[in-house]
Amino acid sequence: MSTQETVRAMGQRARAAACIMAKSSAAARNLALRELAGLLRTHTAALQVDNARDLERAVASGLDAPMVDRLKLGAKALETCALGCEQLAAMPDIIGEITGMRQQPSGIRVGQMRVPIGVFGMIYESRPNVTIEAASLSIKSGNACILRGGSEAIESNRALAALVQQALVVAGLPADAVQLVPTTDRAAVGELIAMPEFVDVIIPRGGKGLIERIASSARVPVIKHLDGNCHTYVDDPCDLDMAVHVADNAKTQKYSPCNASEGLLVARGVAGAFLPRIGAVYAAKGVEMRCDAEARAILAAVPQAHLTDATEQDWYEEYLAPIISIKVVAGLDEAIAHINRYGSHHTDAILTRDHQHAQRFLREVDSASVMVNASTRFADGFEYGLGAEIGISTDKFHARGPVGIEGLTSLKYVVLGQGEVRT
Repeated sequence: MSTQETVRAMGQRARAAACIMAKSSAAARNLALRELAGLLRTHTAALQVDNARDLERAVASGLDAPMVDRLKLGAKALETCALGCEQLAAMPDIIGEITGMRQQPSGIRVGQMRVPIGVFGMIYESRPNVTIEAASLSIKSGNACILRGGSEAIESNRALAALVQQALVVAGLPADAVQLVPTTDRAAVGELIAMPEFVDVIIPRGGKGLIERIASSARVPVIKHLDGNCHTYVDDPCDLDMAVHVADNAKTQKYSPCNASEGLLVARGVAGAFLPRIGAVYAAKGVEMRCDAEARAILAAVPQAHLTDATEQDWYEEYLAPIISIKVVAGLDEAIAHINRYGSHHTDAILTRDHQHAQRFLREVDSASVMVNASTRFADGFEYGLGAEIGISTDKFHARGPVGIEGLTSLKYVVLGQGEVRT
């Protein structure tokens, strides 16, 4: 079969499986999730062998360091996937839930029922753990999905997808409810995003270039975020010890995720006390600081600090690396204006002791996640208690922020009557 024929056949099977998943019991879906968690634990060593082959090939081909980092599938990452499956299994079932039922003057009662979307296509790079996150959320939400991972993770993804299908069969559910595109042929992506008769929504997860290409070419609705230019704003007043601790974590806990802070904004009133302290932390960890003139003047006294002058482009940049832009601002108004102009509407945080400033930041910053006195690294479906996430959406329609079970469902109106007719 050609790539086109292969993907279309997968679409047909996914549509048939989606009908079965939509009417499946919560007990069966939860059993599949618990079974998958167990399989991930018992197959950890074998999965790491497959992942090692991917890593070796990626390094040999010169794949960028952040992408190689995302490709790693260690025991800790697999345990997090297993815990995510168990967390999802323990969550209430929302499929078929009816809310907002209201009696109308005509006598009818009108409400909304939560139902699965149907079939979603997932296109992603590196990160083989996305295979499990997407599959587990698809199972819990009663959907079917077609997964197309990057060629750099093909061995890992094949092994993980096989375990997912094994878990589905054990639970009495169709194996075709989760399918992995078996080819690395890029033509498969073009076919997957152009099958509205089989696929209801596409979710791309990867670099900005990939997402832009898919969004511009798809004939299927797309849930997307283009980049993660996240900010931490240190307010006046703030708890300096806490601010140093959180600003350090938001940047350096891990450099490659889209929720790592790429910009640090500091209120002028605390800049003299705060910047030398955080500058020493970043210098010790080898973080390059791209500064405006005021921040650079304050940080110049920090031993071994790697300082450069920020350009206009730096305020827009998602580095995914040990680099951070730093700017001194007059206060809250300038910080909010900077974030709304240069940010990517992903995740932004304020570190403050002023309740009114915190409330204004929450209301006025136009991002999918806004935080008070917490690291931007918490912007994650698992950390939000969603069990897992399919991605983080910076769109404003349907789903926004980490996309969990509800983001993979839709609402339809239900009307209950007793013979009423319209006059």
